[in-house]
Amino acid sequence: MTADTVFEARRGAMTGLAYRMLGSRAEAEDVVQDAWLRWRKVEAQTVREPGAFLNRVVTRLCLDRLKAARARREVYVGEWLPEPVLDAEALAPDETDLDAELSVAFLLTLERLSPLERAAFLLHDVFDRPFSEVAAALDRSEAACRQLAARARTHVRQDRPQGRLGARPDPEAERRLTEAFMTAALTGDADGLKAILTQDVVMHADGGGVVSANLNPIFGVEKAIRLIEGVLRKFPPPEGVTPRLARVNGMPGIVLVHPDGTVHQTMALEIAGDRIAAVYTVRNPDKLAGLSLQ
Repeated sequence: MTADTVFEARRGAMTGLAYRMLGSRAEAEDVVQDAWLRWRKVEAQTVREPGAFLNRVVTRLCLDRLKAARARREVYVGEWLPEPVLDAEALAPDETDLDAELSVAFLLTLERLSPLERAAFLLHDVFDRPFSEVAAALDRSEAACRQLAARARTHVRQDRPQGRLGARPDPEAERRLTEAFMTAALTGDADGLKAILTQDVVMHADGGGVVSANLNPIFGVEKAIRLIEGVLRKFPPPEGVTPRLARVNGMPGIVLVHPDGTVHQTMALEIAGDRIAAVYTVRNPDKLAGLSLQ
């Protein structure tokens, strides 16, 4: 197997690791490109475990970038949400539950971990790498990495939305609920929204200070309905934009698409039972620039 073949076989997993670390598909792809440049400088035949070597390179590159990312997010306008992805399967480690491990709620939980906790947890718990490999990637002892992963695991469990751990609805029921939300939200149907949103629904939005979006999460069904009605009245979708059902970060979602296929807005829906418990809307054009639906 050539060095190029080895790298390409690992590209999806490396991009998935970097995306979960950084919350940005564009930055993740930049990291993988940097990893490629480093890979070209080594004699691939001398690397006993290419997967471990590449994971180590990607992890360290991400840790370097997280320092700058944290500084940027301190001055970010409004709520920060991760860049949406529409091809979750391309970012999957082996044998993972995409819906759980790429959901917006999960990625926001990772944001609340320290960089080292995040790296240890992702490498071991999500990508199923042994602690010996984690220790080499983080330049820490195995015992220290076990502690990092354990602390991260505790935070992830604590941050998991309460009351939302029931069985996932069957795909057809999920589709009907998503379609119902799309119709009600785009027509301002208050009764329709009230029938499908939980009483404690949370509306998240990311405009990045570039376009209009609520700066803080909106809690409760009545406030959520007023928000949707206000947005529809003041900022209706541009002419020619059409809504489509899509998987956004492995979650049921809606994408507003321009005639040329570029994306105007994404909405990922967190479903609890037979209702919608949270909506994550990304309107920041910088985060949508790499998306296209034809």
